[in-house]
Amino acid sequence: VQLQASGGGLVQSGGSLRLSCTASGRRFSNYAAGWFRQAPGRDRELIAVISRGGGSTDYRDSVKGRFIISRDNAKNTVYLQVNSLKPEDTAVYSCAARTNAILSGIYWDNYNYWGLGTLVTVSS
Repeated sequence: VQLQASGGGLVQSGGSLRLSCTASGRRFSNYAAGWFRQAPGRDRELIAVISRGGGSTDYRDSVKGRFIISRDNAKNTVYLQVNSLKPEDTAVYSCAARTNAILSGIYWDNYNYWGLGTLVTVSS
């Protein structure tokens, strides 16, 4: 499966964006998904995960209550609504997918497929 993220940009502190990641090549509903980010000079971190069917989600504490992950399998797309942005949220955001996932399972490791990211810059 090929993945491509979009929707990033420059936003002021406190602002919002909606990031999208579109999959092609395989039936997307067969994959659990997650959003990663990598800030300058820092390791990539997984920040939000969602099950194959979209009914289960989880978040890293640093984004919990501000970010919302969702998916539309009919459109082969997973979304990340990012709200109340802070300068420390500045990063390249990318999505990933993994096989060997049960319908309701959420996963914090073993992602198989990665997409190109989209840059989110938050000004203070």
